Amino acid sequence: MTNRPLDDLFTFPVVLDGAWGTELQAQGLAPGECPDAWNLEHPECVEAVGRAYVEAGSQIILTNTFGASRPALQRYGLADRMREVNRAGARASLTAAAGRARVFASMGPTGKLRATGEITDGELRAAFAEQARALAEEKIDGIVLETFSDLDEARLALVAAKTTGLPVVACMVFDSGKGRDRTMMGVTPEQAAQTLTEAGADAIGANCGRGIESFLPLCQRLAAATPRPIWLKPNAGLPRLVDGRTVYDTQPEQLASAARALVAAGASFVGACCGSNPAFIAALARELGSVR
Repeated sequence: MTNRPLDDLFTFPVVLDGAWGTELQAQGLAPGECPDAWNLEHPECVEAVGRAYVEAGSQIILTNTFGASRPALQRYGLADRMREVNRAGARASLTAAAGRARVFASMGPTGKLRATGEITDGELRAAFAEQARALAEEKIDGIVLETFSDLDEARLALVAAKTTGLPVVACMVFDSGKGRDRTMMGVTPEQAAQTLTEAGADAIGANCGRGIESFLPLCQRLAAATPRPIWLKPNAGLPRLVDGRTVYDTQPEQLASAARALVAAGASFVGACCGSNPAFIAALARELGSVR
């Protein structure tokens, strides 16, 4: 496989998808249950989530494989089924896309801490490489590294994923520090953008952590620090507990109305993260459709 620059694949801005976990929960995923296992146990439900986003206007949908590295699956006793879980997740999204949208595979942190010696750099690199290879076997269009807070882990994942020859997007979470504009490890957007650009990322981004109002300055800083396209998936606001239920206050039109400013600030890919659903993506697609 040869690397395909993202600007050869898309006309910007590109509409991404929204949250997956809450959509699976709506179909019966229980608290504490492994979402990735549903690729094997309930592939029709996983496929339905992807299809709903395609029908809402997503030009790229992800796969239900965020926590499907071998170390992450280990806590559920599924480490030995890593390849099956990832390939099934890729197939579900490819079936849902049916050629109407691109499919980028989701890869998240392992959940193991380098700082405490739970996992070594070599073990991380090997785990991400085997997950990326399994996903690439299903002819996906790219890979997205999501919700990373440890820049070194993200860099190791990026180097591993790049061995597939697919485009790789690298996203961090910036919601910590005095200004809530750093990763949990204290990394600034500029530091992350520089490191990930040098490591070969095809796009640099941020997801989760905070709502749409915090993503405009974040977008500006990332865009100023890298020549790579910017990929953004903000939450639908910050979560609140109401009668034991997690509630997000941002409405679809609120998120969509802020999207033009993100694009003007340099965003090439815009979607949504926690608290969102296909209604958010439909509103986003309406808003950004006239920008292209």
